[in-house]
Amino acid sequence: MADEQKRTPSDFLSTVIGQHVLVKLNSGINYRGVLACLDGYMNIALENTEEYVDGRLKNRYGDTFIRGNNVLYISAEKSADAS
Repeated sequence: MADEQKRTPSDFLSTVIGQHVLVKLNSGINYRGVLACLDGYMNIALENTEEYVDGRLKNRYGDTFIRGNNVLYISAEKSADAS
């Protein structure tokens, strides 16, 4: 454990750019899509976005921009080949 390198949130975010992520908003709405980019204020651009409300798919969008102050967290989605 002592030999493990510490990872910062910035390290994590740089590894998930271009990957499928889940973005949960303070309102409880979830967005799933490919993380295109983000900035220091956590403003997020997603591609191929799906919007989930109460666990149900509500809408599909091409490109989506989410203002950072609405973001509760960003989580990496498990890939299909990572069983």
